[in-house]
Amino acid sequence: MTLTRPTPGAPGPHGPVRRAGAGRAVAVLVLVALAALIPLLGPSAALHGTGEAETPGAGGMALLRTVLFAALCIPVGELFVNRLARSLPVTETGTGAGHPAVPHTWSLFAAAAGFAAALGLASVVATGNLVPDEVADIDVGGLYASRDGKLALLEVNAFLLAGLCAASRRPVTQVWPLAAVVVAEALRAHPTTEHSPLVGSGLTLVHLTCAALWAGGLLHALRTLRLWPRTAGAALLGLYARVAVVLLAAVTATGVGSSLRRMPPETVLEQLTGTAYGRALLAKVLLVAVVAALAVWARRRLRRAADPLTACGPARAEVAALGLAVAASGLLTTLPVPIRW
Repeated sequence: MTLTRPTPGAPGPHGPVRRAGAGRAVAVLVLVALAALIPLLGPSAALHGTGEAETPGAGGMALLRTVLFAALCIPVGELFVNRLARSLPVTETGTGAGHPAVPHTWSLFAAAAGFAAALGLASVVATGNLVPDEVADIDVGGLYASRDGKLALLEVNAFLLAGLCAASRRPVTQVWPLAAVVVAEALRAHPTTEHSPLVGSGLTLVHLTCAALWAGGLLHALRTLRLWPRTAGAALLGLYARVAVVLLAAVTATGVGSSLRRMPPETVLEQLTGTAYGRALLAKVLLVAVVAALAVWARRRLRRAADPLTACGPARAEVAALGLAVAASGLLTTLPVPIRW
């Protein structure tokens, strides 16, 4: 039995069927706009009343970092879910003749967006972490003289290489430049002046990898279900759900560990409301809690409902909440790190 959908505009038993495509497009545009407003307006809102100084151009940098994170999630999720799809036995796909087709890749577009975002962030580093007023202010050669500059250049080149790999005959090779982006982000988030920077980088490495697999994987899984028969779609979504439980546990554990390194337990409650970083972190925690609740709801439907694919409803809401969580992560990277009292 295949997953069939009514033709847009075709008459149903109670009149014409509403065009679902238009409504879905509007919902996506609204979510994208909301996700963009979080990093753009977030720094001022988070810093209000804290007495902390705002970094010049913090909103723009937070938006660029959000685009970079999203550009990382999309290809990582595609590689992950395509690997899960290939691991399914052919008998579970319901076709009897191999695995069904996968949707058209978005990796090339994601690589282009990631390259542009990384280039913008590199230009900020090249001007001494200030927003350049003109091209002449950008000291490209100076990037090679600092650790942050080298990491910024690594991300620019990695996204460029990822795009070339995505357009090649072996798109799976983009896993290596994408891994380089994750490593660069983990190192950038923890400068050498920090206490035990390698521990912090290790936590960020695991956190970012699992988050990208979770968010990007769910997005690609839902896109794949639109092309697969119901039996195959239910099998793929069930396999993803089992792995997602482990990813959620890893994201939670590493997130808590990273937060406690920057906010000692005895100061957490005060800093969650009294510092910009704490406020943004609290917003992200609430978003992740919503995501976890939606994931549990989808898993219940997947296991107990007569039609397992009714789990797609809460799963789509989960993707939207994950997108907002990615925007909150971009915001966190531009806010001053709390002082260890």
